[in-house]
Amino acid sequence: MALRARALYDFRSENPGEISLREHEVLSLCSEQDIEGWLEGVNSRGDRGLFPASYVQVIRAPAAEPPPPARYANVPAGGFEPLPTPAAAFKPAAQQPPPAAAPEPFPLPPAAGFPFPPAPYGGSYQPSQGSDDDWDDDWDDSSTVADEPGALGSSYPDYEAAGGGASGRYRMSTRSELSLGSRGGHPAGHPHPPGGGGGGGAKSSATVSRNLNRFSTFVKSGGEAFVLGEASGFVKDGDKLCVVLGPRGPEWQENPYPFQCSIEDPTKQTKFKGMKSYIAYKLVPSHTGQQVHRRYKHFDWLYGRLAEKFPVISVPHLPEKQATGRFEEDFISKRRKGLAWWMDHMCSHPVLAQCDAFQHFLTCPSTDEKAWKQGKRKAEKDEMVGANFFLTISVPTGPGASLDLQEVESQVDGFKAFTKKMDESALQLNHTANEFARKQVTGFKKEYQKVGHSFKCLSQAFELDQQAFSAGLNQAIAFTAEAYDAIGDLFADQPRQDLDPVMDLLALYQGHLANFPDIIHVQKGALTKVKESKRHVEEGKMELQKAEGIQERCNIISFATLAEINHFHKIRVRDFKSQMQHFLQQQILFFQKVTQKLEEALHKYDSV
Repeated sequence: MALRARALYDFRSENPGEISLREHEVLSLCSEQDIEGWLEGVNSRGDRGLFPASYVQVIRAPAAEPPPPARYANVPAGGFEPLPTPAAAFKPAAQQPPPAAAPEPFPLPPAAGFPFPPAPYGGSYQPSQGSDDDWDDDWDDSSTVADEPGALGSSYPDYEAAGGGASGRYRMSTRSELSLGSRGGHPAGHPHPPGGGGGGGAKSSATVSRNLNRFSTFVKSGGEAFVLGEASGFVKDGDKLCVVLGPRGPEWQENPYPFQCSIEDPTKQTKFKGMKSYIAYKLVPSHTGQQVHRRYKHFDWLYGRLAEKFPVISVPHLPEKQATGRFEEDFISKRRKGLAWWMDHMCSHPVLAQCDAFQHFLTCPSTDEKAWKQGKRKAEKDEMVGANFFLTISVPTGPGASLDLQEVESQVDGFKAFTKKMDESALQLNHTANEFARKQVTGFKKEYQKVGHSFKCLSQAFELDQQAFSAGLNQAIAFTAEAYDAIGDLFADQPRQDLDPVMDLLALYQGHLANFPDIIHVQKGALTKVKESKRHVEEGKMELQKAEGIQERCNIISFATLAEINHFHKIRVRDFKSQMQHFLQQQILFFQKVTQKLEEALHKYDSV
């Protein structure tokens, strides 16, 4: 029997060694061995590589040929155990053997019950790997939370966190690196044995079940533990995140002290007596007026902390890293514009703008290394993360403040369809704009200058006549040639004014759209627990009070999710209105310049 799997969802490969999947596609597996949540196999197109284990359902079908040998044969034997067969993974509790003391093997991903799979990358964010100017010096040399014993909170001894655990990537003990599917946080422990763990006070042995996939976003974010009532902690008033009812439904409470922050004057600086170079950006927050200088690595650290702390908030993605050409003027200018968009979205978000880590980033003096490290350590030791984060969310109470679960599910499903369509259209527009800009810089410029050169050749031919009365005509034709040459230059320069800003905005929103599958997955996971608890109450297996507690905690996640969706639509309308106005204004100015060049050439013939 050849080992096969059926794809539950579409998956698009983005890194070397990965392959794309289509929903319902049948694949041949090279091995049952799960490599940090990834499997190796061959898709229907004959491509071979890795894909997320949670995106497929393992099946067995007869085949004439044995499966191909596993390419990753050097995985340490002690680091992983084989996946259980589907039958073993879904045995009733009564048939399960008693749990052993040793760590359990990785369980199979759940069947197609969850409407959203865990994202394989956590958006485009990747921790710095030494390819940028970022994590190669001394400011992160002291121990952090990620370095402390037991910081991972996991029973996997062969993992160590990379980049403080905020990025959602982990390294095997052999240092062979593979991406994991998360927006941030540490891997949760193994599932509790059947009938154990705080499912919430059933009348009989029935409890709300736990997700088999312990690497799902719902589990890793702490959403599952919170919904099941396992979170406990003291929430200070300053940590509370308030959701209010606005005209469009749940909204984040507005920041009472809104501010902006400019990013200016990127300058090349050195350290270690000139041996190390980097680019520093000047930040000037409007609420302090005090400038600070930050490197890209500081932005990178902040993004990692925020992505880990706020699982139901879309933290905007940073501009991409670049291994070479980091000191070229075009790259520095493009990065500054990308960081400016990032900063605008951070300051515009009522929750992110008031976060202690963000305020420390904006206000800590650049020259006070001790104060910076203290604030950095404080952010990394924040206790209001994971399941405890959801304790900080304060939602409306009283008459008219409750949410209808079916309506919430309908709204979230509608937004899911919207984000999918927006992502497709943004990708198409970005491709079209990039191709059009390329044509303007190369093709259009070249064609207009060819026309100008042809007119110049005609003018030079006419000059051979050496007749005095034709001199005016010769000069007018020569001026026409220069006009067309200048128009070619205008075409080449124009994308910087109109198309590039549009593509910068699209890149920022593609990062947001990559965040929402995980956010929706957390909310969907909570709804699933509510439905399961209601079923247990109807069957007389769970106390009504326990089920109501699960629903109340699910409402908190639903309020936060709907508030984030409303905020996204609000800034989307603001940003695209402003950017489209800018685009059309620049287009008008461009064609006015072209018309002016042609009119100047036309007037040269008036005196001939």
